[in-house]
Amino acid sequence: MRDCYSVNNHPISAVLGYIEAGTFAIPEIQRPFVWSRTQVRDLIDSLYNGYPCGYLITWKNPDVRIKGGGKSIGKTVLIDGQQRVTALMAAISGQQVLNDDYEYVRIRIAFNPLSDDDESPFAVPDASTTKNKAWIPDISELFKPDFDAFNFVLGYVQNNPGANPSKVNQKITDLLGIKARQIGVIQISPDCTIDEVTEIFIRINSKGAVLSQADFAMSKIASDEVHGGAGLRKAIDYFCHLAVKPEFWSKISNHDQEFMGTKYAGEIEWLKNDHDDIYDPDYNDVLRVAFMHEFGRGKLADLVALLSGRDFKERTYKSNIADESFAKLTKGVERVFDKNNFTDFVLALRSAGFISSGLVSSKGALNFAYNLYLTLRRDPNIAATDVKRYVQRWYVMSVLTGRYSGSSESVMDRDMRRISENGFLQVFDEIIRGELSDAFWNVNLPQRLETTSTRTGAWLVYLAAQVKNAQNSLFSTSLKISDLLTTMGDVHHIFPKAYLTKELDATKGLYNQVANYAFVEKRINIAIGPDCPGEYFTIAKDACENGSDYFGNIHDISTLEENICGNCIPDDIFDMDADDYRRFLTERRQLMAAYIHEYFKSL
Repeated sequence: MRDCYSVNNHPISAVLGYIEAGTFAIPEIQRPFVWSRTQVRDLIDSLYNGYPCGYLITWKNPDVRIKGGGKSIGKTVLIDGQQRVTALMAAISGQQVLNDDYEYVRIRIAFNPLSDDDESPFAVPDASTTKNKAWIPDISELFKPDFDAFNFVLGYVQNNPGANPSKVNQKITDLLGIKARQIGVIQISPDCTIDEVTEIFIRINSKGAVLSQADFAMSKIASDEVHGGAGLRKAIDYFCHLAVKPEFWSKISNHDQEFMGTKYAGEIEWLKNDHDDIYDPDYNDVLRVAFMHEFGRGKLADLVALLSGRDFKERTYKSNIADESFAKLTKGVERVFDKNNFTDFVLALRSAGFISSGLVSSKGALNFAYNLYLTLRRDPNIAATDVKRYVQRWYVMSVLTGRYSGSSESVMDRDMRRISENGFLQVFDEIIRGELSDAFWNVNLPQRLETTSTRTGAWLVYLAAQVKNAQNSLFSTSLKISDLLTTMGDVHHIFPKAYLTKELDATKGLYNQVANYAFVEKRINIAIGPDCPGEYFTIAKDACENGSDYFGNIHDISTLEENICGNCIPDDIFDMDADDYRRFLTERRQLMAAYIHEYFKSL
């Protein structure tokens, strides 16, 4: 790798000074602090004892010309070490931090100058430390500029008779020495690409964690004062939090009047009454959808470069590119926020049978589908009445094929570029014909159903298809699959596992095949017990023919046959026993695949 970074040591006091002066941009100060109080205590203890606490990694934003002349001096963005620096600001500087509920809290660390050498002098304050005068309840008081060590030690000794003033003074001096401790700062050049920055991060970070491209983007947004980045950053955070916890709105409206005065407050207020959990995007999702929609690209690394004013052709930074990019991103984010857009998109998912978060397995597929919905709403070649249908079919295709699973950025980027260059209708036709060929429906899809995972896309789409078709649960005319899915009901083994274990010595991998699952009412499941399917299906058939009572509530043979067909069970199930189990799995997978195919064509 080319030489694109430098390594320097800075005293902690200097780092905290950079933060207070705004030289270092730490957007995580405005996001939930995820460290526990114990972790903060351990960090202070390590610094006190002179142990290293890792490197901070910073990235200098490019300097670009601003309107009216002159230069906008790029801030230094802290891309790794936010939690450590935030912990220091909380414990030493006494600043409040946001917890997971977006409440401002103080994190206090207590200090005991009289502690033995074999025990830590630091603690998270509790009832025992509060009652014990040997404990200083909040070390931040000692780091204040007007702290008088001489008078403090005198008062401490008076409250703790027998304490050695010299020893206490030395311990206080050692504590204050934390601010002089050196911490390594890796300064990455603005000329480095996102890939180079990520590589540096991975090689230096001891855990080898992958640095999120969305984290880069959010850091860049928050540090841009010229374009109001901090406000946009906060709006994205609040939107994502409200999507999960609508009741959080009361905290925003009561405690963040600055935000309430922005346009974003009115744009996300509707979430206070939204309790749907089918699609709860995080900030990574919001950025991806907005970026794909407005820029026609799928790689978030490009977003950071564009927000910095990167001219990809000339390899320079230009203010007009940064201006245009921020404006486009803001517009895209606001379209993501829009109530009509968001709720109409979720309605498209619901009407396709995806009625709960339990039926959603791929955030990538959801993100691309929402981006597609926003894009088609603006496409003059697509009738408004057709938008949902295209979105549904694309979403189902991508889930069935795993198109956006795993590392999907390159696929998203390629799809967006193809749509931009050739138009959606042509790309849609090419991809649907290419991905969902006869071979897929007849061979590949049955193979995908050969699994024990209830999170596989094919199984989830099968359930969505049953929901859309208002299919009744097995042996029932009154309880639908959708009713059981909302509570996740009882998943019945058509060939009961106790039966298969007894007859075939079957393992979990054999009896827990999804092709052996059907949703039934709990009382029916209990009544069936470990019976052979040929026996209990025959009991149901005989009861329908002679009008007698049994475990189900279907009482005529045609309705029973329709129910069996709707649950994709082979029609010769009445004659099956353990010897037929593997054939049953093969046949049912084929029936399920055909059922999904018909469902797809109906969208």
